[in-house]
Amino acid sequence: MNSSFTLWRNFRVATFDETRDADWGWIESAAMLIRDADGVIEWIGESENAINLPKPSNDIDLGGALVTPSLIDCHTHLVYAGSRAREFEMRLEGASYEDIARAGGGIRSTVAATRAASDETLFVLARERALALMREGVATIEIKSGYGLTEIDEARTLCIARRVGETLGLDVKTTYLAAHALPDEFVGRADDYIDLVCEWMPRLHAEKLIDAVDAFCERIGFTPEQTRRVFECAKSLGIPVKLHAEQLSDQGGAARASEFNALSCDHLEHLSDEGIAAMASAGVTAVLLPGAYYFLRETRLPPVEKLRVAGIPIALATDHNPGSSPTLSPLLMMNMACTLFRMTPLEAWKGFTTNAARALGLHATHGTLKTGRKANFAVWNADHPRELAYSFGQTPVKSLVVNGQRREDIVQ
Repeated sequence: MNSSFTLWRNFRVATFDETRDADWGWIESAAMLIRDADGVIEWIGESENAINLPKPSNDIDLGGALVTPSLIDCHTHLVYAGSRAREFEMRLEGASYEDIARAGGGIRSTVAATRAASDETLFVLARERALALMREGVATIEIKSGYGLTEIDEARTLCIARRVGETLGLDVKTTYLAAHALPDEFVGRADDYIDLVCEWMPRLHAEKLIDAVDAFCERIGFTPEQTRRVFECAKSLGIPVKLHAEQLSDQGGAARASEFNALSCDHLEHLSDEGIAAMASAGVTAVLLPGAYYFLRETRLPPVEKLRVAGIPIALATDHNPGSSPTLSPLLMMNMACTLFRMTPLEAWKGFTTNAARALGLHATHGTLKTGRKANFAVWNADHPRELAYSFGQTPVKSLVVNGQRREDIVQ
């Protein structure tokens, strides 16, 4: 049976293929042949070299438009109900994030709203959030649980995350974050709750609901020792781990996660030199979350220059959640990474493409436009990717292609 192909031509592209160059992987006049059966790139290169290729079934002229890999949002909490706008107001009146959490607000207030919501309500809310991300060029999303904190509610939020991906044709990776906060019914009994987190994990994994395991290692979360117990359970099941680490204080979480060869450590404003060394040795990706830094009015910057020197890949994400980063704009996050963290536009773009793929264990298939990779890309109303990190408050996506399929229904 003959394969069918689609030829995309007449575009400028930042491939992020380092075999072309260490920067943008730029091709000024490009063509790309995609296998229709599986949405994989058969060939990409200069238009003048597009010879002796299989005859395409479809031929699409992009009129000189800009193309990049589609964006990857590698840290989100999309499945939840309720609003935390009152807490936002309280912080502006002087309360700290930790004050609110200790008073029963914060994550636990979202847990109560999420438990009370129906599956259909949670799905509709999460689907709309995912659509908003797609309209800014996102085709791959990590979605965490962590607002259920019972076995039933963690299972249903993970099921909803899977349903979002299936319904929208997205690549969705699900992360089990039951060790997100201590539920009200376990106040004073954190170790007992961690016992249950570890008890639920094999059953949820058997249902194919878990791609990775995460925890919140923090003074208002869980201790390094409790985190270790969760990670030991994940390791026994062959599940990769990642960690909310060093956001509000240095708990040594990054070093602990590195012992388990974590995919990523996320936040990292209080990351120590020891944590950096451990991450570099273990090949752990740093995921920086400028939305949370901005929204919580933090003043301690993550150690970007030290991460650079150590050769640690730096990814970025929206961290969409109701309490500390209620944004659905990866392009704004790029701008914030440049203005707040002093990252370059190239670093910001790699943060949402090649390095975000690493943070999800997808670097062999996603984040770069080259032969054999997923044909996930965005077509932009811009001349160069740096313009998209420079400006904000716009939606410049002209077209989104997911697994080789053009998704005009999403961006219009």
